[in-house]
Formats: sequence, structure tokens, C-alpha cells
Amino acid sequence: MLFRRRARMLRWLVCGRVGTVWIWKALLLFVAIAFAVQLLGVIFNKSSVHPAGHSIFLSSDAQGPSLGFCQPHTHIMFLKTHKTASSTVLNMLYRFGDERNLRFALPLGYQFGYPLPFNAHRVKGYRGPRAMEFHILGHHMRFNKPEVEKVMPADTFYFSIIRDPAGMAESSFAYYKEVAPAFRKAKSLGDFADNPYRYYDSRVRNNYARNLLMFDFGMDNNANFSLAVAQKAETMIRQTFNLILVSEYFDQSMILLRHALCWPLETVVSFSLNARQQKPSDVGGLSGSFVSKAAAAAGIGFRGLRPQAKILTNVTEAQREKLRQWNAFDLYLYKTFNRTFWEDIKSFGYAQMEQEVSLLRMLRKEIAQVCLRDGGKPVEARRIRDKNIRPFQLGLLEILGYELQPGLDNATRTACLRMIRPELQYKDVLDAKQFPRVAQSGQQNPALLAAGASLVRQDSPRTGERPAEGNAGGRTAELRDWDGSRLMRRNQTLIQKVRLT
Repeated sequence: MLFRRRARMLRWLVCGRVGTVWIWKALLLFVAIAFAVQLLGVIFNKSSVHPAGHSIFLSSDAQGPSLGFCQPHTHIMFLKTHKTASSTVLNMLYRFGDERNLRFALPLGYQFGYPLPFNAHRVKGYRGPRAMEFHILGHHMRFNKPEVEKVMPADTFYFSIIRDPAGMAESSFAYYKEVAPAFRKAKSLGDFADNPYRYYDSRVRNNYARNLLMFDFGMDNNANFSLAVAQKAETMIRQTFNLILVSEYFDQSMILLRHALCWPLETVVSFSLNARQQKPSDVGGLSGSFVSKAAAAAGIGFRGLRPQAKILTNVTEAQREKLRQWNAFDLYLYKTFNRTFWEDIKSFGYAQMEQEVSLLRMLRKEIAQVCLRDGGKPVEARRIRDKNIRPFQLGLLEILGYELQPGLDNATRTACLRMIRPELQYKDVLDAKQFPRVAQSGQQNPALLAAGASLVRQDSPRTGERPAEGNAGGRTAELRDWDGSRLMRRNQTLIQKVRLT
């Protein structure tokens, strides 16, 4: 009874003296305050992933159109496929993680034991599942899902990039001509396209000559083509990867990626890295196509090919079609995920895509004006004054790089340097940052692989040998990589022998 009387008295006090209207007003006020607090929390979380360092953007559009109330992804796995503009994508991941002090899953050497399937124990610092948090995994590997899942958290965002097999074949031939046995034997790419079985031996590793996408995704690239096998590969990719980008539509790919990751627009602005000298009207074998237009929009200038390279890589349209049929599994994957890509763009909205692509290109030109000499045109490696940013050279065509504007302040120079630093040198910088004691002790010297070094590698019968001490006077010093392959250093230039078997 006492409880009931007190309850009636409380209702009388609240309703009689305050009134029902005031109760509703108070409730609305509390709801408004709660919503404001939540909104401020989201804004704080979004701003916390922005770099605290110096901005190199002149305009205020660097953040891009609003992404809503999503949370930025920081657990990312990028399958870096060969000859697909993947080096440019990796640089974007490098910059994002570097600026935010995220932890990279780095290889013990310079790749994860490729062409062997990925193994978690090839990650530097790996101590077992969930023993350490890794944020970004993105070097060359042959995909092996169970082993990747040992390294990366369950909420990891998986993505990769693909390219027309004909363009991949032309780029692979130019790059691996003296490395891949199948290409080394052929007189030219046209000669190979007309009769690939004459040169290709499926028993030999490092051929880089058939269904390279299929191989990188971890499946049998030498199987006879069948729809059932192709569909099995498609199913695996769809179940594992959140997004598949398309090299020929690079800028559109970056917009889809930045929305999928909930990243500011400035994080996906990039310059084309690992670009090669090409004929002005022929980029990736697609004359006059969107590829060449996109390359021009990206600020990529193209000079003429070396005479010998032009002859060796020149193919007819009929031979390009032969290359597509030779890479039938890759062609299936390309057509399939190219359709998915355009379905994603349709869902995204053509008008919004056009708006954001235009903004992306404007920001790229803006940064080029701030950071790069000569308006951002790529130059031959030998013309780059700073030897530490000269791109690594291999193959018939020269890999182009960039020169920084002189007179930049330290903060601006650091930000600009991140955007043009070649892949191998950037990996060394991150390695030294994550493992400073190892770098200082000489077990992993980030300066070993100098810019412009030649890269060749061959098998060694022994494994696990410690590096030999260097000789004075520029004489040869023998070193051993983590997998036992021979490393040679001459005049402070590392020569890593490429595995030929």
C-alpha cells in the first residue's frame, strides 16, 4: 500500500505540476542530444583515419563527396596480380598504412616465395594465428586462402585487380623476355602467339606465359579449359574477394575502392608506377581505347619504344585474339568480373561516378603541379637525379619514374616522395620502420637494394645461410636471402638472382 501511494504521488507531481507536454518536450530534447553525441563520435572516428601530417592538396576537395556514416577499413588484403597496374595500387596501400602507422605483413625477402603458394611463415614477424595484428597484406604471392587467414583478421577486406589477357601477355613478354623460358625461346610475341605450344612447357616454373591471373589466384593455370573448372575458379573468387578492380578502368576502380573501404578521396589519388615506354597510340595493345585516354588523364606521357622492343612486342589484332584464346581461363575471369565491375558502377550511379572521376583527375593534376618536375611527365630512370627513387629495370622496355620539384619544404617533400617511391624501395622503408633493431644490426639492411639495381635470381642448393661479410673496395660479397637464394652485392648494388626453374 505504501508503495502504491508513493507511485500515485509521483505521477501527480510529474503530470500535474510539470504536465504531459513538458514530458514530451524533455524526451525530444534528450533524443536530440543523444543523436548529436553519436554524430560527433562518427565525425571524430572518420577524421581519426586522416593523416595528421602535411597536406599537399591546394583545394578543399581532397576529402571527396561524403561517404555517409561508414567506418574506414584498416584490415586489407590485396592480391597483387602481375602486369595489371598493381604496383600503383600497392603504393596507395603503402601510403595509407605508412601515414597511419599501420602494421604491414611484409615478406622476409621481396615476395612471399612466389611462385610457391603463400605460406604464413613467410611473413616477417609472424608468430602464429592472432599472435600479432597485421593490417595490410599486399605483396606478390600465389594466393592460398587458409594460410592468408592465419595472418589476417576475420574482418579483412579482400580485393584484387585484373586486365585483358592480351594486354597482360604483351606486358609480360616485354618484362619477362629474358627470364621466362617460353618467352626467351620465342623470336617475338607474334611468333609465340602463332604457336605457343612450340615454346611453352608446363613443367617449367616461372613461365609467366599462360593464364597468369588463374595462377596468381592459386588455381591450375595449365589445365585444359572447361567451363566447370572456370566456374569453380569464379565461385572461389566471389566467395573470398569483396571487390575485383579492372586495370583498363583504373580511375573508376579507385572510386569504387574508396567507397568500399570508406576512405577519403585523397588516399586513392596516385601516379602510374612501373609504367613503361609505349607507343603513343597503343597502350596495352588497345589502340585509341579508354586505356590510352585514361593514361593521358593520369598524366602519363609516352615516348617511342626502343626499335628492337617495338619489333619483338608488335602483334596483329588476330594474334591478340590468339593470345586471349591461349589464356582462356584468364579470358573467362576477365569477362566475368568485367561484367560484375560495370554492374557495380551501374548500382553506384553513372552521374556520381563521372563526377568523382573528374574530381580524382583534377586532384591528380593538382598534386603533379605541387610535387613533380616538368608537369609530372615520367622520365627514364637514368635521368632521375635522386638514385634512391630510380625504378628497378628489367625487360625490353624501360620503366619510367618521376622527379620531385626542387625547393620543396621537408613536409611537402616527404608527402610527395611517398607517392612516387618505387615499390622495392618503399618496402625497404616500411621494413626498417617496423623492424628498426633488425635494420640497425645489419640482418635486414634497407639500403641493400639500391635504385636501379638489376634483379636476377637462380636456385641455390643450400638454405638458411647467413649473409657473408662484405668485402672492401667494391669487391663481390655473397649473401643469402631467407629462402637460400643467392644475393650478390657489387659496389653497393644488390643483384638478386631470379629463379629460372
